[in-house]
Amino acid sequence: MKTQALKNVRVLDLTHYISGPYCTKLLGDFGADIIKIENPLVGDPCRKIPPFDEGNTDSNDSLLFQYLNTNKKSVELNLKSDFGRLAVEKLVRDSDILVENFRPGILASYGLTESKLDTLNPNLVVVSISNFGQTGPYKDFKATDLIFYALGGLMFIFGSTDKSPLKHAFHQAQFKAGTNAASAALMAFYETINSGNGQKVDISIQESMAASVRDTTTSYATSGIVRTRQTLMNGELPRAPIQVKDGYVVPITFGSTDWNKTADLLGDESLSDPKFQTPEGRRQHAAEFENLVKAAFIRRSKHELFYGAHSYRELVYGLVQDAADLIENPQYEHDQYFQAIGNSGSDEPKFPGRPFKLSKTPWDIQKTAPTLGQHTEEILVKRLKLSIDKSQNIWRSNEK
Repeated sequence: MKTQALKNVRVLDLTHYISGPYCTKLLGDFGADIIKIENPLVGDPCRKIPPFDEGNTDSNDSLLFQYLNTNKKSVELNLKSDFGRLAVEKLVRDSDILVENFRPGILASYGLTESKLDTLNPNLVVVSISNFGQTGPYKDFKATDLIFYALGGLMFIFGSTDKSPLKHAFHQAQFKAGTNAASAALMAFYETINSGNGQKVDISIQESMAASVRDTTTSYATSGIVRTRQTLMNGELPRAPIQVKDGYVVPITFGSTDWNKTADLLGDESLSDPKFQTPEGRRQHAAEFENLVKAAFIRRSKHELFYGAHSYRELVYGLVQDAADLIENPQYEHDQYFQAIGNSGSDEPKFPGRPFKLSKTPWDIQKTAPTLGQHTEEILVKRLKLSIDKSQNIWRSNEK
C-alpha cells in the first residue's frame, strides 16, 4: 500500500451536517487521522438525513453520512461537561488542525476561545466554517443552500429572461465551502510547518458561492452593466438544455459556426437556408428559426447528437445525465470513479470516489463511516489515558 499524502497529520473534527464533514473527509481520504467528536446518543444530525441504506433509518444508515464520514473515528463527548472539556483540551494539544462549523461564538462558549486554543497549542490551525463568516452584520443569520444561491448572485443569472430565476438542487454551497476549507487548512498547515505558528482560518459559505459569479461582478464594476438571464432563443442555439427524443442535451458552439454543419448534424437542410447563415439573419427570423431548431432536436437521440457533435471542431454538446446515466457513463467507468464505500460491505450503493488523482500518494478509503461513539474508548482511554463512565449522556472521568 502506498503512503498517503497526509499521513501523520492529526485533525480534530468538531463539525456536523455537510460543509465541515466534507472538509475533514477530503483530509481523511488522503491519510489524515480524523477524530470526530459527536454529541452523546444524538450524534451528527447528518446521520438522520435520508436517503437511508436499504430503507433503514438507523443512525448509521444515512447514505449522506456514510459518504461524508469515511476514514474517521467517532468519539462521544458532551462539550458542555467538565469531562468533555478536559478531553477535548487534551485532543487540542495533540492535533495539527481543528475544524469546526458551529455558529460564531459557540466554540468560545465551550471554553475554546482563540486565546485558550493558542495557549493549549500555539501551532494549531483552527478552521471555522459558518454561513457568513465570523464577523460582519450577517454573522449570526441563519441560512440554507437556497439562500446562499440567492444572496450569492448565482440564482439571478440562471434561467431565462422571461421566467423567474432558477434554483439549484442539493447542497452545492456546502460542498464548495468544504472544499475551500480543506484547501485553506492545508495552506495554513504548510505555513505552520515553515514558521512554527498556527493561525485561524475563516470560511464563509456565502463567500464561497459569491466567488462563482466573479465575471458578473467584475463586469458591473467596470461597466455598470448588470448581467441578466439570457433569452433562450435569440437567433442562436441556446446555451441551455434543449429537449431531444430521449432526454436533453446542451448545445454549445464556439466562434463563427458554419450553420451547414449544424444542419447536417441535426439532419435538417432547412437550417442551411441563406437567411440563417448570419446572426443578424437568425435574429430577424427568430420565431421560424426557433421552431425549426426545436423540431430538429426532438427527432434526434441524445447520444446520437452528443457523439455526432464531437466529430466537428466547432460543435460541443453535453448530455444532461440522470443518476443512472452517471453510474453507467463510460468515462466514469474507465476511471472507476464511483466506488462502493458504504457500510453494507456490498458492491452497492455507489458513491463518488476520489476528487482528483495523485500518482504517488493516493486517495484511499481504509475505513467506512463509524458508528456513533465507535472509537470513544480507543481515543479517550488508550490514547488520552482517561478513565470513563457513561451516566445520563455525560462522560465523567478521573485521570489515570
